[in-house]
Amino acid sequence: MNLLNNINQILPAIRNNAAEAENIAMVPQENINLLRQAGFFRALQPKAFGGLEVSYPEYANCIARIAEACASTAWATGLLANHSHAIALFSPKLQNEIWGENPEALISSSVAPLGQWEKTEDGIRLSGTFGWSSGCDHADWAVLGYMGTNNMGQPGPCFAVVPRSDYEILDDWDTAALRGTGSKSLVLKDVFVPEYRTESLFGLNFGLSRGYKSHSGDIFYTPFSPVFSIGFAAVSLGIAKRFIELFTEKTKTRIRAYSGAREINNAPAQMYLAESVNQTKTAQLLLENDWREMMDRASHQRLPSPDDVLNWRCQQSYAIKILIEAVNRLSMASGGNAWFSNNEMQRLFRDIRITGCHAQTDYTIASQTFGRHLLGLGMDAKYY
Repeated sequence: MNLLNNINQILPAIRNNAAEAENIAMVPQENINLLRQAGFFRALQPKAFGGLEVSYPEYANCIARIAEACASTAWATGLLANHSHAIALFSPKLQNEIWGENPEALISSSVAPLGQWEKTEDGIRLSGTFGWSSGCDHADWAVLGYMGTNNMGQPGPCFAVVPRSDYEILDDWDTAALRGTGSKSLVLKDVFVPEYRTESLFGLNFGLSRGYKSHSGDIFYTPFSPVFSIGFAAVSLGIAKRFIELFTEKTKTRIRAYSGAREINNAPAQMYLAESVNQTKTAQLLLENDWREMMDRASHQRLPSPDDVLNWRCQQSYAIKILIEAVNRLSMASGGNAWFSNNEMQRLFRDIRITGCHAQTDYTIASQTFGRHLLGLGMDAKYY
């Protein structure tokens, strides 16, 4: 199966649904159905459960293409597809519980370790309101964060996986950007989570989780965090490429209202376009190099070094930073009409700005973490 070809065939329909995604503040069901039929949600799922185990470059390029049509759909469904990689690192018992019953089950998440929990003899009891769960309306399970103890007995971020029957969806998603992701909150009240449905972030990142090496596919030798982050920069890339396309089309036909001059002959417009194209190409080359490196390390079926992991995170965040700059520049040069609600440009401008606000994409945090590593200093836990 050529997943990218399948995605390209359904992009017109997804683009036509972009306004609806904003209006209903969630991914339209038609988009979910189309992506399911295209095989997208199987991208990082183990072959043992019918998955495709595609390469990271193919997965990321699919997300970027979807983002050119609808950034919200790309963000939310990219995460729904992404969580299959995480679940493949959890206990085989949990994998069979989820995919043995329903191989097409979708999983959303809220990974910030904000849950309240109590230890029990054979698991934990979990409560709390877990925000920013993108695509949760379409999910059958959720991965939720809490501050537990890691595999070394130390306090640290942990995840609990719970079925849809154990939580309520709080319809509190009302934002100015990525509105169509439907990133609502999940509410749990004293829910029992058996131990086999839990893992520490430490275990998932250092090959100590219950499901590590339970599948032979190369992609399952990459830690959780680098894979979890792939889609964010891919969304930014897709948005920037689409904005460049729109700006180019607009500039070719735009007539200045007060002077009657043709914008295509305006030197600043030409220069702005050239610089934004160069930034976008630079970001794409940087990201594609990271994705290839991730696959190269995975092909050796051993965990990547801390140098690799921290470098990937910093470079993906940097790529998002310059992609935001590329869109900002063209947006400011697009005239007042670009801000009408029915103009795709204003949605793209809003959406790309928020892609740099995630904990994994904040360049100030990623660069500080990488910079400390380069200087031989430890991570500053307050900010990581």
